[in-house]
Amino acid sequence: MLGKWPRGSRKKALLWPLDGNGKPFSSLLPGASWVGSLREGAAFQNPLTATLRVSPPAFQSPEEPQGRPLALTWPPQPSRPLPTPCRANTSVAALPSFAAQPQQVRDFLLYKHCRDFLLLQDAPPSKCAQPVFLLLVIKSSPRNYERRELVRRTWGRERRVKGAQLRLLFLVGTAPDPLEARKVNQLLAMEARVHGDILQWDFHDSFFNLTLKQVLFLQWQETRCANASFVLNGDDDVFAHTDNMVSYLQDHNPDHHLFVGQLIRNVGPIRVPWSKYYVPKVVIQEEHYPPYCGGGGFLLSRFTATALRRAATALDLFPIDDVFLGMCLQQEGLEPASHSGIRTAGIRAPSARTSSFDPCLYRELLLVHRFLPYEMLLMWDALTQPSLTCGKQLHIY
Repeated sequence: MLGKWPRGSRKKALLWPLDGNGKPFSSLLPGASWVGSLREGAAFQNPLTATLRVSPPAFQSPEEPQGRPLALTWPPQPSRPLPTPCRANTSVAALPSFAAQPQQVRDFLLYKHCRDFLLLQDAPPSKCAQPVFLLLVIKSSPRNYERRELVRRTWGRERRVKGAQLRLLFLVGTAPDPLEARKVNQLLAMEARVHGDILQWDFHDSFFNLTLKQVLFLQWQETRCANASFVLNGDDDVFAHTDNMVSYLQDHNPDHHLFVGQLIRNVGPIRVPWSKYYVPKVVIQEEHYPPYCGGGGFLLSRFTATALRRAATALDLFPIDDVFLGMCLQQEGLEPASHSGIRTAGIRAPSARTSSFDPCLYRELLLVHRFLPYEMLLMWDALTQPSLTCGKQLHIY
């Protein structure tokens, strides 16, 4: 259930989770209170230890009835050995042109050997307790609360489609600014408690660390959700037509290779320093990337997920995550494939008289990148209307 900030709040109106009685689920309101302490961690760690006392149920699958409200306590971190703090590899400072590189490139080179990070928020055991047909794995920035709520409310809702079970996970790091991280970590802890769909690791969430999300998720999946038949891997600003995905995937064997998206080939590193995708020769000497699928969204089978996990352990990390997965496929002797229904570069209207936001253009597609939160809600509402008739002009705004 969704709502807005409490009346009288100085905050802007945002989507906010409500409990089973329609009241805001917030540590700032009566009925929920935080008791917590922050402890200083080693380099690049800012773990949060907190207690959340609430009345609504923590996490229930769609099949579970709403029962009597229970008193819940936010559990402490599991008693397992903490990862050894990862230290910078200062020897890379001697590499040619290191000092002249942008900060994100220098940080990547200093810490690219780091792969073991504390899991701050985990999904409940029930996430994959039953057979999962399609696991929706969405990369999200810590502050993107509204996007996550819209995904949960629309195409990412955990449900059955044609008998196939859909489950949802968000992959999140921590805000680079320590003060911001403390606030946002509380929000993520609350989301995890309400929805049970947050995987948060204690590394700085940044563009060059998206590869870390991929690698850490593959490790998590190996022990926690290895039997998921298929995975949608995408960003939190995509629109996914999950019903169409299920129809497409039901014709495939999860134990055979499948990796489909918007195929990109015959490209190489961008050497222009002001580009978001800038990769200098100090990171990679090669001038050509292997074929890969755009990272906005792609589908893969459990067979291929296992192959990627195996290859990732043998390769050095690369800062562009979709290219890195292409490298992993190449390492395993596998090829990515193109699917015309996956449009990570968006779509164009067929004529000047047709809006690119016409739902009839999306009815047969699998995924489109990228959507604003309100656009996602409007499109989902339009596509799920039984009265949708294509062939006639239809406006949804």
